[in-house]
Amino acid sequence: MSPEDLLGRYGPREAMEYDLVVVGAGPAGLATAIRLKQLAAQQGSEVSVCVLEKGSEPGAHILSGAVMDPKALAELFPDWQALGAPLHQPVTGDELLLLSETGTRRTPGWLMPRNFDNHGCYVISLGAVTRWLAEQAEALGVEIFPGFAAAELLYHEDGSVKGVATGNLGLGKDGEPTEAFQLGMELHARYTVFAEGARGHLGKQLIARYRLDEGRDAQTFAIGIKELWEIPAEQARPGLVLHTAGWPLNDEAFGGGFLYHLEGNKVTLGYVVGLDYQNPWLSPFEEMQRWKTHPSIRAHIEGGKRLGYGARALNNGTPQALPRTVFPGGALVGCDAGYLNAARIKGSHAAIKSGMLCAEAAFEALSAGRSSDELTGFETRFKASWLHEELWTYRNFKNWFKKSPLLGKLMTGIEHWLLPRVGVAQPPWTLHNRVKDHGKLRPAAESRKIDYPKPDGKLSFDRLSSVFISNTNHEENQPAHLTLKDASVPVKVNLARFAGPESRYCPAGVYEFVNKDGADQLVINAQNCVHCKTCDIKDPTQNIVWVTPEGGGGPNYAGM
Repeated sequence: MSPEDLLGRYGPREAMEYDLVVVGAGPAGLATAIRLKQLAAQQGSEVSVCVLEKGSEPGAHILSGAVMDPKALAELFPDWQALGAPLHQPVTGDELLLLSETGTRRTPGWLMPRNFDNHGCYVISLGAVTRWLAEQAEALGVEIFPGFAAAELLYHEDGSVKGVATGNLGLGKDGEPTEAFQLGMELHARYTVFAEGARGHLGKQLIARYRLDEGRDAQTFAIGIKELWEIPAEQARPGLVLHTAGWPLNDEAFGGGFLYHLEGNKVTLGYVVGLDYQNPWLSPFEEMQRWKTHPSIRAHIEGGKRLGYGARALNNGTPQALPRTVFPGGALVGCDAGYLNAARIKGSHAAIKSGMLCAEAAFEALSAGRSSDELTGFETRFKASWLHEELWTYRNFKNWFKKSPLLGKLMTGIEHWLLPRVGVAQPPWTLHNRVKDHGKLRPAAESRKIDYPKPDGKLSFDRLSSVFISNTNHEENQPAHLTLKDASVPVKVNLARFAGPESRYCPAGVYEFVNKDGADQLVINAQNCVHCKTCDIKDPTQNIVWVTPEGGGGPNYAGM
């Protein structure tokens, strides 16, 4: 049954009215809500703010390394330490390693580029920080609705954003209502802010509708695959931040590894692969698993126990590719827009700052009695902020690596080691990229086939056992949230030309090709999906469209 038919039979939907609706209870969305409430309190005024979160609770879907620069948090809450923010482990040391298959070259401290300097930062669980931010938001009067996925955009007759509607509940796999059916709810707002993270389902639609990326570089992405380990006490080095380049990737792709020592004998580690890789035989998940077997990584985790697993696409964050972030009735913040600083391997401080800047523009508009227009003050504030300066400083980082890993390493040294030492704060050149990630894939017949070793169950693991410890779950009797524009394309094009890359780029085993009665077909195991959005980005034909499942579904990350 179509959405229109459902509304015709069960509608109208119940509606709630707010001054501000925020989609996504991550650092950007919560910072937006918090800052708006703070400003209203300072002026003795009232604003109504609602935050929708598709996860079972704030932080359930949050995944990041993470080393956090507290600069933006300190602006949002100058007394964050007294308030108990969970930033407990200061960075105590930085290491940058260049790996060959068996060897390691350590970058001397005096040669470390400035983007790898983490002095004053903290090794954190971003999920824990997000839950703490949610507590602060609720204490200020923000209404947070976890388990409610914003599934549909609503518009006024003049084309401005009116708000969002949550997804319907209780639809069967065939799209027909079951006995448990409940119609979604509409949330109307004077302004709606979208903070869904990289490749946001609604953010993508807004960028297309309002042509927010017109005249901008093509946005590009990477996939980050992460694990949480508990290690023997004698191997713990609390506060150590380690990054690697080189093996196991070769010049066909760019990426690298990270390993951070938390407090309590915990280590968070992972691997990031740029989604513009060319070889369809490449598997980011398998690359991450064999990276852990390198002697320099094995030494940190051998004898330990894997506690958690997750994966998430991340925006590469070049400001040249940042779309316009405002449109009639709303704005994009955080990674829904693309504010991440890939060179520093940090996004949480940028997410918080972008949310604060948006809230300041929204408060100005609300105080003036405006609604549903463009929050142009947001873009003005961003261009005058330290965040804009920071992102512009590192604007070329990813684009150099897109040319080649060797050139990327060389130019990172020139731009962020040599130039600062001769008094040049900003590189005097700007690189551009016009090709989207999915357009880079070569045919399988023209590419080197990669044979990955079998997992040993001690350091390396398979996909299904990994998904199990991500606590991923979806209501089985619901329409698949991984949709195909044309059901024939996966076999006729993707399998025939690219050897079925969706079976390798997905880190959760969602897609598999099987032969039934002599015919190849694609099976979609939507239950496994960790909401990383990689398929929506990397599918070479752009035939896969990720849509929101029922609220509360997906991973439930603990300690990540």
